[in-house]
Amino acid sequence: MPSLVNAIVMLGMLVVVPAGLRLAGAPELDRIRRVWPLFAVPGALALWLPRGTAAASLAAVYALGALLLALHAPLRLLREPRACRAPAEIALLTALVMPSVAATALLAERAGHPLLGFGLGILALTVPHFHFAGFAAALVAGLVCRITGTRAGRFAALSVPLGTLLVLGGYFVGDWAELAGAVVLTAGMWTVALLTWRSVRGRGRERSTRSLLAVSSGVLAVTMVLALSWALGEATGLPHPPLGWMAATHGLGNALGFALCSLLAWRRLQHDTHHEGRTA
Repeated sequence: MPSLVNAIVMLGMLVVVPAGLRLAGAPELDRIRRVWPLFAVPGALALWLPRGTAAASLAAVYALGALLLALHAPLRLLREPRACRAPAEIALLTALVMPSVAATALLAERAGHPLLGFGLGILALTVPHFHFAGFAAALVAGLVCRITGTRAGRFAALSVPLGTLLVLGGYFVGDWAELAGAVVLTAGMWTVALLTWRSVRGRGRERSTRSLLAVSSGVLAVTMVLALSWALGEATGLPHPPLGWMAATHGLGNALGFALCSLLAWRRLQHDTHHEGRTA
C-alpha cells in the first residue's frame, strides 16, 4: 500500500471510528469503543508490514473487532425493530457495518489474495473508502438528520447508506451500477453539506466549531464532484483522474476535510448541548 493510503486508513481506524462511536448516542457501543484500540492498533501495524502471514494475522485482529462492531446492528434491530425504521437509525446501522467491509478487504489484501475477483490494488483502496464514504459519511448523515429533523435530513440519512451499498454492489455488477451508486451517494452527501452549512453551522457557540463545519461542508461539495467524475469516466470511458490522483485529492480531502473536521465539530456541538442541559 502507498504510504498516503496507509496514513488515511490509520486515521480511520484509530481516530474516526472511535470518535464516531462516541457521537452515536448509543450507550451499548461504549464497551466496544473503549476496547477498540486493542483491535485498531494491530490493524494499523498490519498496513506497514510486507504482505504475508504476519500482516494478515494482525489484520485478522482488526477484522474481529469490526465484526464485533457489526453485530451491534442486528442486535439493535432485534431490540427496537420499529425505531430502526427511522432514517437516522438506518444511517447508524449502516455505519456500524461498514468497518467490517473495510476489514474484510484489508485481510485479503494483507494476505496477498485477491477476493471475489478483485485485485490487490482495488482491495487496498476499498479499505479507506468504507471507513470514510461508508462509516463516517453514514454516521454524519444520521447526525444531521437527527438535529435538523427535516425532509432533506431524512433524504440524506437514507440516500447516503443507499448510495454506499449501491457502490458496493457495483463492484460485482459493473461500472454502470457503481455510477448509479455514486450519483445517489453524491446527492446525499451534497445534501449533508448543504444542511451542515445552512442549519447545523449556526448551532455552534464558538467560531472554531462553525469553522470546522464550514470546512467540512465545503470540502465535501468538492470531493464528491471528483468521485462522480471518476465513476462517470469508469462507466463511459471518458477521461477521468487516475486512482493515485483520486487518493491524494478525493481520499485525503474526505479524510481530513470532511470526516475529521465533522467529527471534531460534532463533538464540540454535543459538549455544548450537554453543558446547556446541566446549566438549564
